[in-house]
Order: sequence, then structure tokens, then C-alpha cells
Amino acid sequence: MSRTARLALAGGAAAVVALVIGMIAGGRAFPRIIPGLPDAGAVVRWGLPVSKLLMDVTGVLTVGLLLAAALLLPNDKGMLGKAGLLYVRSASWTALGWAGSAFLAIVFTTADSWGRTVPQILNREYLTSTATQTTQGVALTLVVLFGVAIALFSRGAITAGAAAALLVFALVTMLPPPLTGHTSSSPNHDLATSAVSLHLLALALWVGGLVVLAVHAMRGQPQLNVAAARFSTMAVWCFVAVGLSGVFSLVARLGALSDLWTTQYGLLALAKIVAFVLLGYVGYWHRQRTLVDLEAGKPRAFTRLAGGETLLMLATVGLAVALSRTPPPEFSVPADRAFELLGFPVPPELTIANVFSLWWFDLFFAAVAAVLAGLYGAGVYRLIRRGDAWPWGRTAAWFIGIALLVFSTQSGLARYAKVMFDVHMIEHMTLSMIVPIFLVLGGPVTLALRALKPAARRGDRGAREWITTILHSRVVKVLSHPVVATAIFIASTYALYFTPLFESAMQEHLGHIWMTLHFLLSGSLFFWVIIGVDPGPSRLPYVGRLLMLFVTMPFHAFFGIALMMTGSVIASGWYEQLGRTWGDNLLQTQQDGGAIAWGFGEIPTLLVLLAIAFQWYRDDERQARRTDRKAERAAGDTELDSYNAYLARLNRADKGE
Repeated sequence: MSRTARLALAGGAAAVVALVIGMIAGGRAFPRIIPGLPDAGAVVRWGLPVSKLLMDVTGVLTVGLLLAAALLLPNDKGMLGKAGLLYVRSASWTALGWAGSAFLAIVFTTADSWGRTVPQILNREYLTSTATQTTQGVALTLVVLFGVAIALFSRGAITAGAAAALLVFALVTMLPPPLTGHTSSSPNHDLATSAVSLHLLALALWVGGLVVLAVHAMRGQPQLNVAAARFSTMAVWCFVAVGLSGVFSLVARLGALSDLWTTQYGLLALAKIVAFVLLGYVGYWHRQRTLVDLEAGKPRAFTRLAGGETLLMLATVGLAVALSRTPPPEFSVPADRAFELLGFPVPPELTIANVFSLWWFDLFFAAVAAVLAGLYGAGVYRLIRRGDAWPWGRTAAWFIGIALLVFSTQSGLARYAKVMFDVHMIEHMTLSMIVPIFLVLGGPVTLALRALKPAARRGDRGAREWITTILHSRVVKVLSHPVVATAIFIASTYALYFTPLFESAMQEHLGHIWMTLHFLLSGSLFFWVIIGVDPGPSRLPYVGRLLMLFVTMPFHAFFGIALMMTGSVIASGWYEQLGRTWGDNLLQTQQDGGAIAWGFGEIPTLLVLLAIAFQWYRDDERQARRTDRKAERAAGDTELDSYNAYLARLNRADKGE
């Protein structure tokens, strides 16, 4: 038996043993059967967590294989090497196993929910109702469909770009099942949803990457040192993300710190924390010792440590599955519908003081702001350290944009935006029309291209090369076309508010995140085309930029007028459930929101006009200096020609010609 096969068997055994121990410790292995109530039996009781464990393992392996092919292993001008092609093909099989295990989970979930054995529910009525009418069933159905799609597309992927796109697709596929479990019923479901999403994505990259790297080492594949160094850098950030998101996830589920050692859920969480700390220590040892040995041509030390770390990681996955089957501790929450929907009671009457004092922590956008600020600051620091200059105005613009992003998503403005339509419109306009202006003026892509080093191997893709590839991709070329960018900026606003999309987005935290992200990204795309300092596929002349601005802004004014004239309340089902008793009625706040949208356009218009005027002036200055230099060179060439002719005449006179 090969070492790879032994590692696979040992890893599977470690995950199963951890699952069994966790199920026993959590009280789910041998629950008390109440006479008269339906019971699905031991097969379903154990089949459901085992199928979910298999689903998690195959999903993590799919992510790891695609990660290794797209980012860890070197490629040749975007084309996958022999090992990369092998891993993408292997991902097609693990993705197929992912879809199959998700289907098994649907079968066992149906039997568990109906309290019947598997043969009793194997008909279209039971399975269809679970797969299409329950949140967990729909989530598992998505995994089946997406897993099959990944399996099919992986068969034809030969470029690093295609592998990277499949990697993103696989990461998205991992999200639905855990977000429909304990997370959806957590009192602070906003924090729980963001924490679980971040925790799961970071863990999949970390575990999947290490497993594939260990297999790569045991098979004696080339370029192990390059892949290990890249994974080591990524693993540090994954470790930080897993740790922080795990803490926030526990905070969202535990009523008190004592629940950690007084409840079965808390004890399992403690066991997972211990495994996490051990993984961190092993990772530290890996960076300090084994990477050095690997560079010195001693791969065996790395292979042994990576194999042991893989077993520990898979055991942690087993614990996580057992934890997901264990109900979190119950604690009292206010019997308030608004609290169930928002995660907090309806705030007091709106005042300026409350906007600046009633802050609301949104983990997702807090993480986005921290990452954007940290990366930009690191890039500026690297330029300054090596003696290069970076305009202070761009730095100031970037951090002003980050500060406005934090205020819009974390302050009382974000809290009241979920309760009042007019405050929501202020948040929307700020995120789509003010924050993007400052962000695109910061020139983050230009900073990254200057701060990042080229790939060590010619033809390979490092971070700098990936940025360049994305900038020149067909997708970016299409999206950044002025007509497309303007259409996305305008049409999406009408489509959101004059269809049921807005109410659906407000009902779910993930929907709210996607809506807010869309505001930010669509605004950034639009203003990048007009005033962005970063390079792009095509740049409009300054007259064209002014025309694009003046054509677009009236549509926002028309949108505001349409809101003011609408006689029915948008998303009435959402706002009526909150039971707000102070302030104007729902229709009046909607009309006020329309007035805000109508008048708000003057602020970004003024800012953009100032930016265009400054950029136009600077461009004219550069053109004038360029013209002057050409004239000086031309004059210098004329004088030089005259002097050479004079020397030629003297030479002829000396020769008596």
C-alpha cells in the first residue's frame, strides 16, 4: 500500500473516530427514545452525521485540489503544469463524491425529519418535499447541483484562470448547508452567519491546501518548496481568520462564558479549540523547521509533519460535524418579533446622538474594512521603506473612504437603516456614491502593482501577475465599458427597489450583505471608469467622462421622484413586522427616502467634477512638460547639427579641399 493510501485511510479513521467521540460526548449517539414518538432508528441517527462528514471531507478536498492547481503550484504563462492538470482532474472526482454525499444527506435528513426509516421515505413525495420546501433540503440540493457542475467543468479546465474560477465556485458551494443549521436559529444570527461563513471558508482553504500538499510531498512531485512556501503564507492568514471567526461564532451561540464547561456543546467547542491551538503550534513548527529543511533538500521532515498535521485537521473536521449535530445551550431572549428579525430590539427614536452612540458590530464589513486598510497601509509602508514616493492625497482619499465605510456599516446609521427606509436610503447613497469616489481616488491597484514583487519564476503567476491578468481579462473589459458600468449602476437600483428583491434581501442577513456589497461594488465600478487613477482596459477622454456623469445623475433624480410618487409601501411585509411606534408612518419615510435620493446626487456630482477638473489640469501640465522636453530636444539637436557641420567645414579646410 502506498504512503498516499495509508494517509487517506489514517485521515478517514481520525475523522470518524473524532465524530464518534463527539457524538457520544454530545449525547447524540444514544438519545433517550420516548415511547409513542416516531424514531428513525440507529441507521439514520448515524448515517446522517457520517454522510455530512463525507460531504465536508470531499468538499474540502475539492477546494484543496483546485487551490493547489490554481495558486500553489507554478504555471507556465497561465497554463497548468502536469501536476496542476492532475489535481484539476482529481477535483472532478471529489466534486462528484461531494454531490453524491450531499444526496445521501438529503435522504437521511428526510428520514430524520419524518421519524421513519430509509426504505419508508424512498419515494418522490418525501424526498421532493425535503429538497424543495425545507431550508436544509434546499441547501443540500444546491450542493448536489453545484458539485455536479464543478465535476463537469473540471474535466476541461487547462488554465490557471479556469482553476481559480472553479475554486471560487467550490468555496461558494460550501456555504449553504452550515448557514441553515444552528446559525439560522441563533439569537444574534447576523454575527453567527458572518462568523460561520468566514470560519468555513478559511478552514476549507487551510485544511484542503494542507491535505493536497501532504499528498504532493508523499508522491514526490516537483516544486514542493514553492508550493509549501506559498501555502505557509496563506496558512498564517487562514489561522487568524479561523481563530477570530470561531470566537465570534461562540459569542453568538453561548449565553454565558460558563456554558463552555457546563454544557455538552461548550465541551465539544473546547475540544475543537484545543485542536485549533495544536494546529497553530504545528504550523509554527512547520514554518520554523520544516520549510528550512525543505529548502535544504530534505523533504522527509516536511512529509512527516504535514502528514501528522493532516490527521489532526481531519479529526477537527469530525469534531466540527459532531458539534453541528449538538444543539447549542438555550438562553432567554426577549419575546419580540423585531429582536428575532434584527438581532436587537427596535432602537429608540432617531436622533443625531443615537446615530453616533448606538453602534452595531457587523463582522463581515468590519473584516472587509480591516483587510482593505491593512493591505493598503502595508503597500504604502513597503514603498516608503524602499525609498519610493506615494502621493499623500491618494492615501488620505483611501482612508477617508474606509472611515465612511465603517461609519455606514457599523454605527447607529446601520442600526436605523434596517428599521427606517429613509435612513436606509442615506446608507445606500453613501455606500454607492460617496465611499467609492474616495476609494477609486486612492489608486489601490496601482499601489499593489508597485508594491508587489514579480513572480520569482518567469512565466509564473504571483499576486502581481494575477492582478494584471484580471485587469486585462475579457470580463473586466466588458464590465468596465462605460455603457455597461452605467447600466449596472442605474438599472440595478430600479430592479432592487421596484421588485420583491429588496424585501427578500432585508429578510436574510446574507441577502443584506450581498445588497450592501452590490452598492459598494457597482459604485466603485462606475466611478473607476470616470475618475479612477488605476489602469483600465479603456479610458474615456475628459469630455466623455463629464458627459457620462451628466447623463447618469438625472436617472438617480428620476428614481427619487418615483419613490416620492409611489402610493404603496415598498417591503411593507418587512417593516410592519418590526412594530416601530415612533416617527413617521411607513409611506412618509419612503417618500422622505425618495427626497433624499433626489437631492443626494448633488454631493457626488460636485466631488466628481472637482476630481475631473484636477485630473484634467494635471494632465495638461504633463502634456505641456512633455511638449517642452520635445522642443528642448529638438533645439538641442539643431545646435548639435550646426556644430557638427562647422567641424566638418574645418576638417575640409585643413585638408585643403
